[in-house]
Amino acid sequence: MTQNAFTDMVAGDFYTTNFAKDAKDGSLILNLGPQHPSTHGVLRVIVELDGEYVLRAEPVLGYLHRMHEKMAEIKTAAQYIPNMGRVDYGHAIGWNWAFVGAVEKLAGIEVPERAEYVRVVTCELNRLASHLLWWGAYLLDLGAFTPIMYAFDDREKILDILQRPTGSRLTYSYFRVGGVAQDLDDEAIRLIREFIPWMRSRLPMYKDLVSDNIILRRRIEGVGAIEPECCQRYGATGPVLRGSGVGYDVRRIDPYSVYPKLDFEIPTSNLKDARGRYDVRIAEFEQSLRIIEQCLDMMPEGEVLVKGAPKPSWKAPKGESYFAVEGARGKIGVHLVSDGGKNLYRCKLRAPGYCNLSLFAEVSKGTILADAVAILGSLDLIIPEIDR
Repeated sequence: MTQNAFTDMVAGDFYTTNFAKDAKDGSLILNLGPQHPSTHGVLRVIVELDGEYVLRAEPVLGYLHRMHEKMAEIKTAAQYIPNMGRVDYGHAIGWNWAFVGAVEKLAGIEVPERAEYVRVVTCELNRLASHLLWWGAYLLDLGAFTPIMYAFDDREKILDILQRPTGSRLTYSYFRVGGVAQDLDDEAIRLIREFIPWMRSRLPMYKDLVSDNIILRRRIEGVGAIEPECCQRYGATGPVLRGSGVGYDVRRIDPYSVYPKLDFEIPTSNLKDARGRYDVRIAEFEQSLRIIEQCLDMMPEGEVLVKGAPKPSWKAPKGESYFAVEGARGKIGVHLVSDGGKNLYRCKLRAPGYCNLSLFAEVSKGTILADAVAILGSLDLIIPEIDR
């Protein structure tokens, strides 16, 4: 289809029309999404193709925008916590933590030690569930149906565990300013201790079934190489950055909670491609299990919520704070500004997926369309986080 014919056909579409103005004559402009399975939500990517090769790619956001930051201005700090479970449904507890951590830093609230251990345990379990969701869905994008069944089987065990203290299975609102809503009971701890060896026993099967499978290797090895300098320019973090050989992890670089007391490694890969990002996430399974196991052994007795914890009507003191945690997709940051009034004056959310997606246009250029899908999936995008 020529540029003029395509422009006339989509004259009402601002994004596609402007994109088509610079299109090469004889090229094909294709919409990937916003309801395409490989976009995992309502992400839209406009691509210009020369045959099967990507000449340009441009992500188009805004189809899922819900004004989370604006909603912070009409809610008290305690009332805003449920919003955090809906920014990133994959690792909702990570977002819980980033927000309450910023409020606690602003107000000078010290969290009970047991609550810190409970936070780490639940956050790492949620990280495992998030990586399993990515693993199964990514392989489905690449044409493999069976692995997602195994992934959801194991993920279901985690959700059964997290449901006990949180009351939820996806959009958690479990953390409170000053601790957590409920302690881990004996049954939850028993289930966690049973899950750890179970999950470890599954990892060799994952390796044999998928990681060493020649079909997967041909789809992701040498595809979508991202240099560390590129990651730095776009602010990419998490497995995307570590998959390019940079061992940046907030839990080590800017340690918080009880992470400094724990023995775990930060997996990296020098492959820099989709395979490298895949390997990093698979290696993080074992590291999260190590962290959880240590926390259960070291967890002290005590309260899980500070006495006199802020109520829904509580006013945050005047000032500003910033708190960051390591989410499943990278660095989650929350910057709060309070003027001492009933509601927060400003809440700025730093979503790792937004930065990670930003480099896609550069990395996908010159690849074939099938490889562009493999690159997109290797970034582990959660669209509600990007379109917050």
